[in-house]
Parts: sequence; structure tokens; C-alpha cells
Amino acid sequence: MSAQPTHEAHVTTASIDLLSGSLRSLDTAITAQRAGERYVSAHLAALRAAAALLAAHAQPNTRKPTSAWVLVTKVVPDFSEWAAYFASCAGKRAAAEAGLGGAVTPREADDMVRDAHEFIVLVADRLGVARQLVFPQMTTDETADTNNNSSNVIPIRRATRGQR
Repeated sequence: MSAQPTHEAHVTTASIDLLSGSLRSLDTAITAQRAGERYVSAHLAALRAAAALLAAHAQPNTRKPTSAWVLVTKVVPDFSEWAAYFASCAGKRAAAEAGLGGAVTPREADDMVRDAHEFIVLVADRLGVARQLVFPQMTTDETADTNNNSSNVIPIRRATRGQR
């Protein structure tokens, strides 16, 4: 899939669904026990956030398939550094997915989780949607009972003008 840039974001149900999926992947990364699982899930979270960004900024063009990270660079140039970073991590993610022992250290996995979280926040801000993420170590029984929701991800909702 290739894309043509647009001048502004058009937040669609698809982009919100993709961003929600990104948060679910990040939640999986945060709670994963093994470094490889954390790294893979966090990288996929960033990839889903990139897809949300593309869904809001580009019109599909079927001429030539290409990487989401290449498209992000073309369609939303101010995210180029992020795109280059996550593209450079794809090989390590593939190695971790293949189960290669030692492909990812615990520190690398933690860094990927942190970087994916920061990227998702930036994408959510760009798309103008409010989102909130409660990290597992901050979750208490009282919080879970109050929300009646055992997931660490709170659903995304569109931001109102006062929330931007």
C-alpha cells in the first residue's frame, strides 16, 4: 500500500480502532514476563499507532506496496525520526518473534515499551483524541473495582475542544 499525503488529519473510526489496538498491544507488552514478548508487543503497539496515523492522514493508493514506516515519513514528515527508529528495530522484533534466545535484553524491552508509549501519546495528541493508560504497577484493586474493568487500558474517546 502506498499513500498520498493530505493537509490535515481526518480521524475516522478506523484510526480510533487502530489506536485502541495499539493501547491493547502496549498493555500486553507492559504485563509480559519475558523480554522478547515485551519487545515484540511494544513494537507492534507502535506499528498499530503508525497505522492509526496513516489512516487519518493518507488516502490509499494501490500502486506500490511499502512499509508503514516509509509511509509515515512521506505522509507525516514530522514523525520521520520515530519512523526511522521503529523501522530500525524491526529486525530485532523479528528475531524475538522467531524465539531466538538473547535477541532482546530486558533493558531493550523496557526501552521499547517506553518508546512505544511515548509514540502512542504523540499519535493520540496528533489525532486529537483523549486517551488514558493505567500502568499495571499503578493499578489497585480499588481502581479496578471503580472502573469495573480488569483491563489496564481505558477506551479512547474523541477529545472535545477544551481537552486539546
